[in-house]
Amino acid sequence: MIESRLETLLTAGFTDRLSERDKELLARRATLKSCGETPPRHLDLGWWYAVPGESYEGLFTALDLHDRVPVTFHEGMDVQRLRTHPGAVPVFITPELDGWRLIFGHLESVVGIEWEDMMGAVERLSAHCGEAQMFFEDMAGGANMWVVAEQGAIRRRYARESDPEWVGEPLPWEERWMDSEDFDPEYDEAEPNEGTAGVATACGSLSVDPTRLGPDTEMRGHGWLALDAPGVGHRDLDMVVC
Repeated sequence: MIESRLETLLTAGFTDRLSERDKELLARRATLKSCGETPPRHLDLGWWYAVPGESYEGLFTALDLHDRVPVTFHEGMDVQRLRTHPGAVPVFITPELDGWRLIFGHLESVVGIEWEDMMGAVERLSAHCGEAQMFFEDMAGGANMWVVAEQGAIRRRYARESDPEWVGEPLPWEERWMDSEDFDPEYDEAEPNEGTAGVATACGSLSVDPTRLGPDTEMRGHGWLALDAPGVGHRDLDMVVC
C-alpha cells in the first residue's frame, strides 16, 4: 500500500502539520511519481463511483471528504487495508483514467449500505460534478447494479438481485434482447429492457472498466487519500497486515 517515506509521514501524523508549501511539494512528489506509473491491470473493487476528471473536485464536497493527501495510484489502491480511526475512514480517489476518476474504499462507512444512502451519494456526486456513476457487484449475494446520474438526478439505473429492475430510458450502447437479430416479435416475448448488461459490461461502456486497465490506459495527475471526518488526522493510518 503506502510506500516508505509517505507511510512514515502518514503514520507519524506529519501530514497533519504540513505548511502550504510542504503540501505543494507533496503534491509535486505525487505528480512526478505518477508520471512513471502504469495502472494495475486488474482492480477487484465490488463497489465504486466514477466522476468526470475535469470536474472531480466537486466530489470532496458531495461525499463530505476532508484532509486529503496526494498519493500515487499504487500508494492508494489498497485503501481497504488501511487502518481506520474512530469516527474517520480513508477513501481513495484515483488519478484520472481515460478521462474519469474512480472513488472507492470503505464506502459502506462513508456512504452507508442502505438503498437511500447509495442513491443519494450518486445524485450528490452528479450535482457537484455534472455527472456520476455508481457500480455495485456482489457475486456471492447475486447483486448487480449500475447507475448513471446527471445534474443531481438519476438518468438510468439497472439493479438485479433476483429479478432485474430498470429506471429511465435505455442508453445507446445497451443491447436489449428485443433489439437482437434473433428476436422475432411475432413469436418471441420480452420485457422492454430485457437483456440489458450488468456491471461487467456497463462500466466499460460508461466510463472505465477497472478490470481492464494497463499500459493503454491514459492516466493523468495523481490520486488522493481523504478522510470522511475533519480534524481527525492521518496519524497511524498505516496498512493492516493480513
